[in-house]
Amino acid sequence: METDCTRGEAPVNNAPIGPVSPTGRLAALPAGTRLLHIGPHKTGTTAIQGALFAAKDELPEHGVEFPATTRHPMEAALAACARPAMMGDTVPTEKHWTRLLKQVEATGSRTSVISSEFFADAPDDETVARIVEQLGGERVHVLVTLRPLARIMPSQWQQYVQNGLRMGYEDWLEHMLRKAPYEKPNPSFWRRHRHDRLVERWIRAVGADRVTVVVVDDRDRDGLMRTFEALLGLPEKLLHPVPDTANRSLTLAETEMLRNLNVEFRGNGLPDELYSKLVRNGAVMHMKNSCSPTAADVKISTPDWAVEAAGRIGAEIVERIGAMGVRIIGDPTLLHALPAIPAQPGPPAVEARIAPEVAAQALYGALAAAASAPVRHTAEPKSRTVHQTSSKELVRVLGHRCLKKLRRR
Repeated sequence: METDCTRGEAPVNNAPIGPVSPTGRLAALPAGTRLLHIGPHKTGTTAIQGALFAAKDELPEHGVEFPATTRHPMEAALAACARPAMMGDTVPTEKHWTRLLKQVEATGSRTSVISSEFFADAPDDETVARIVEQLGGERVHVLVTLRPLARIMPSQWQQYVQNGLRMGYEDWLEHMLRKAPYEKPNPSFWRRHRHDRLVERWIRAVGADRVTVVVVDDRDRDGLMRTFEALLGLPEKLLHPVPDTANRSLTLAETEMLRNLNVEFRGNGLPDELYSKLVRNGAVMHMKNSCSPTAADVKISTPDWAVEAAGRIGAEIVERIGAMGVRIIGDPTLLHALPAIPAQPGPPAVEARIAPEVAAQALYGALAAAASAPVRHTAEPKSRTVHQTSSKELVRVLGHRCLKKLRRR
């Protein structure tokens, strides 16, 4: 297997990398641009959003605004794209999008930057065109950040598991890569990650001259920060990574624990709202914040056949994007180069087992989330004792009672 992924010197199909300023730095976009960063997912979006939000108060000194009250205006992007919320979360409404539009409008003639990977979920050309028009029409410049599919797939799978997916990794890969029409169980995957089609959709709304594609190089940890600084005309090293343990990927053992919990959760017919409160924002969030992966933890491993398939698709993506006339920053060949460290061809040599302390933190997170809802004692008549009730029914009753308390809150 070819594993060389050294940096290339020239872009594919002679796609433009400039313009470059007289100092050799990438030239800034015109003042007053509304830079729309659409992701997609797993391409450094959280890191850049955190850095921009942390520098929010310093940006205006340099003619730039970050028009959002949170690091990531996810609800606004979901509403704009008419997409559902995460499993069990409150459904975003048009008011979320309207609020963001008002914040963008308040920046006036200054440069502004809006970032959400959920813009990549826009379902059709009409939605894309409406988003662009409402954000400022000809002032909008679209920025797409890309990473190799082989690196995106394991990270995206575990993220889907955090939203209730019950399918194992290799089975999921079979569905995404080998089972047409490649839409089950996650139709959003290829809408986000068939990157050539993603770029093409946004070109139809703004034109190739107002689309920039940035190839993220995982070997250059600060490269994305420096690119955003240059495009926005900011001083170098103004943007800094912000530690965010809540955004870390799960290990294989953690993901498998959660996946099996998802099976039980669905099998017992518990409501989605309970999953959001107790599982994703309770158990998983506390586990990620309290436990850091170690060298002994087994990582999610992609089989060779899937890595090679991702490489072939990546080559098609690079060829098509290279012919679109958009500005490309970075080395496009990275998008189809095979990983330097070959993926394991089968199950990991060491069985993935969840550490007792990690399981304890997850359980505590769920308990703490449940305890945060006020408990109201009511005298409910009992027609049967606990010992006369099946364990499955007990779980279902407990779930509905917890949900009832959450809704009262």
